[in-house]
Amino acid sequence: MENWSLDTLAIRMGYERTHEQENSEAIFPTSSFVYRSAQEAAQRFSGEAPGNVYSRFTNPTVRTFENKLAVLEGGEACVATASGMSAILACCMGLLKAGDHLLSSSSIFGTTKVLFTKYLANFGIEVSFVAQTDQQAWSAAIQPNTKMLFLETPSNPLTEVADIGFLAGLAKQHQALLVVDNCFCTPILQRPIALGADIVIHSATKFLDGQGRCLGGAVVGSHEAVGEAVRGVIRTAGPSMSPFNAWVFLKGLETLSLRMKAHSAAAQSLAEWLSEHPAVEQVFYPGLTSHPQHELAMRQQSGGGGLLSFRVKGDQAAAWSVIDATQFLSITANLGDVKTSITHPATTTHCRVEPAQRIATGITDNLVRISVGLEDLEDIKADLSRGLDALLAK
Repeated sequence: MENWSLDTLAIRMGYERTHEQENSEAIFPTSSFVYRSAQEAAQRFSGEAPGNVYSRFTNPTVRTFENKLAVLEGGEACVATASGMSAILACCMGLLKAGDHLLSSSSIFGTTKVLFTKYLANFGIEVSFVAQTDQQAWSAAIQPNTKMLFLETPSNPLTEVADIGFLAGLAKQHQALLVVDNCFCTPILQRPIALGADIVIHSATKFLDGQGRCLGGAVVGSHEAVGEAVRGVIRTAGPSMSPFNAWVFLKGLETLSLRMKAHSAAAQSLAEWLSEHPAVEQVFYPGLTSHPQHELAMRQQSGGGGLLSFRVKGDQAAAWSVIDATQFLSITANLGDVKTSITHPATTTHCRVEPAQRIATGITDNLVRISVGLEDLEDIKADLSRGLDALLAK
């Protein structure tokens, strides 16, 4: 196995066939499991003997997904959850306590920011934010009680890239954990644990699935932090991944490498095209040489990813007009789909963030985000041209 590439691991790793010798992973849609004796049941529940107990925290299909993703990310353990947000919540609940300090990038998903500032604060966890790319700010904001550093890189929607190696060293120096949300690159384009991160978070809903079918999340890391602490939260609190969803994600992992490379190639071409359009003010994509962290991105990522954003010349009305003029692009806040999606971050994904904070992090009213799918690139350009060209005619 150690000699296999990620492409092979994504297809072949993590599954043991049943006695039926099936070629495609089986689904185990069962809530409970039967024991051969009362003694075996007691040993399973106490943890004395390995095996299935209850599908809230032990299910063969979910375990197969966990095993495969752990190997792809280079982690010792993986815990699957009901959604990406429940993955972040379980990670924080398992590894933080009242009086601890969480230091986060300010360039994170709007709902994640609400979770940190509103709900974690209710339980006595102190939270502060720093600019994602400002290394001095990260260093200065560390406190004696800082236990976790959190970020997404590239960020959503401005694709800001943080130096994972630097932050890993900073976290280690202060006995804190570095948690990286890797759902926009996936392990195909970026492996944060290999760069020094302690924990990787995924919204499996996005690129891991790839077709917008199911909700799910995952936490990957060490046996102690993830296999015990985070899994304990899932076992007790129950934000569990369903067996069917796990099976869908397993099928998604099989084509993940092909899709991520295709998404990246299409997004690169679209970003270059948008950069030349006279109705576009600025394009944000790590693969562009104009991107502030382009060189860093090309060192720690093997591709730019499928997400980009751009500012139109104008205001919110101009941004909305471009979105509304599209005929087949999906106007939805979800991303990572084979179907290209388009959204207005200020009024969707980040609408619950205070306006001053939102604007301070660069999410302006004229910003449009695109998750580039796998349709014909010329058709995507033509669909965007309707609104962009109309702006020039005004």
